[in-house]
Amino acid sequence: MADQGQPQAGMQGRGFQVRQVTNIQASWQERQRGEEGLFTLQLILDNGVEEYIMEPDAEDLEPLLKLFKISRHTTFDLERKVLMFSSLGIE
Repeated sequence: MADQGQPQAGMQGRGFQVRQVTNIQASWQERQRGEEGLFTLQLILDNGVEEYIMEPDAEDLEPLLKLFKISRHTTFDLERKVLMFSSLGIE
């Protein structure tokens, strides 16, 4: 039987750091008058244990906000910079 405490082949030194997104804060900042602004999403992870700032393009912001709205559980992998939406409430 394999030792459960030992990392598997190919996974040595690789630790995933996945946290639950417990809140988000969206903001928009003007750069130059008449030019595109900067959107930011502040991800509050595990009730403030960590935070991460994303700077999505305007085209990506609306779909991201929709996914946050319909997801019942969202996690973020800090190492790979991946948002994972689960339990999507599709009607």
